[in-house]
Amino acid sequence: MLSVTSNLTHVQQGGSKIILKYAGKDATQEYDPIHPPDAIENNLPPEKHLGPVEPNTVEKVEVRITDEEMARQERMSNRPPLDEILNLHDFESIARQVMPEKAWAYYSSAADDEITHRENHSAYHRIWFRPQILVDVTKVDWSTRILGHKSSMPVYITATALGKLGHPDGELNLTRAAARHNVIQMIPTLASCSFDEIVDAAQPGQVQFLQLYVNKDRNITKRLVQHAEQRGIKGLFITVDAPQLGRREKDMRMKFTAEDPSEVVKSGSDGIDRSQGAARAISDALKAYDLGLAGVVLSNHGGRQLDFARSGVEVLVEVVTNLKQKRGLSFPNDKFQLFVDGGVRRATDVIKAIALGATAVGIGRPFIYAFSSYGEQGVDKALKILQDEFEMNMRLIGAKSIQDITPDMVDATNISSHIASTPTDRLYDSNYESMQHAKLREIKSKM
Repeated sequence: MLSVTSNLTHVQQGGSKIILKYAGKDATQEYDPIHPPDAIENNLPPEKHLGPVEPNTVEKVEVRITDEEMARQERMSNRPPLDEILNLHDFESIARQVMPEKAWAYYSSAADDEITHRENHSAYHRIWFRPQILVDVTKVDWSTRILGHKSSMPVYITATALGKLGHPDGELNLTRAAARHNVIQMIPTLASCSFDEIVDAAQPGQVQFLQLYVNKDRNITKRLVQHAEQRGIKGLFITVDAPQLGRREKDMRMKFTAEDPSEVVKSGSDGIDRSQGAARAISDALKAYDLGLAGVVLSNHGGRQLDFARSGVEVLVEVVTNLKQKRGLSFPNDKFQLFVDGGVRRATDVIKAIALGATAVGIGRPFIYAFSSYGEQGVDKALKILQDEFEMNMRLIGAKSIQDITPDMVDATNISSHIASTPTDRLYDSNYESMQHAKLREIKSKM
């Protein structure tokens, strides 16, 4: 049912320009991929809802398939079968070729010169293994517990926004695949699907976490948290690194009208005040521990906020050292767990983080690329690839279980040496799309 409100700027991304563009027209195709179905109900008071719209009074927008879209659809039909996808890099390569350009720009972009985005991955190249030998690794077990909940591996699907840009089912692809592989999904506040849609798609007993932006109106946040608790959410992850949005220039050059999904709830008393709330109260891991939280995620928002922020795995080394020296903690620690995200593409990356004290690692973009290129089956394949990599590498480093992965199995001496020579990851580098300069406009001759 179409409805009309008296102030659509609160819920329509891009502000007045996009509203004027679709004034009196059916904006469904523009609106749906970047808004959950309950966006209007959740973000506007009832008095702003002016009633239903008769569909026959709305001008239909003619959808013309462009030459570019036809070429993209042809590339989609020429995807290699999933059996030929050997690693998470492959999903990124295919996604780059088959996704709409605006969607690719949104997902792949990062802040400023994208130094941190690339550093997140390359930091793992400064960590080397010291494998144990003469260990009976006939049977290896890489299952673990995350915040007390069982997981088939020390990986969770971290929160990423706007899933429907890559696939019509959006985040539901992740929910269904996570259930089959017994991994935990973190639901983003700013998903394309509604929170309840994602929870409803879960299997009985499936563990889900919730990523939360704290609203300056604490009553709104309170209702959201209470609803999440009623629906069975097991963990709350509060984002604290976004007092202002970073500049994602690839995205900006594509003129994507909604640079960030937080614009959905930006304005007025219903908006997210990113200069207030949790970021003021929780500044680092020591404070998080002192406040009695269950853990902390060492993250730089996928390199999308502050460029030249250090990688999560580098910060992990410092945090473990400081918590040991100042609070007497050792890791892994069931009472205060450390998590890392950003740049992970292999199970070996995860194993390195575990050895350095992390409980688990969050993976985001690779799963988006998996469902953007192959749907739900792509996420299945991505998780299976990680399982296979865990089995092989656990044996090769001489660890029979996650508990056997210890700090002496890695050499992180150079983790803080940002000018250290590191091996080139040619798969990763070949996927990375270099940033572009501003270009002269084409001049059209007048006849």
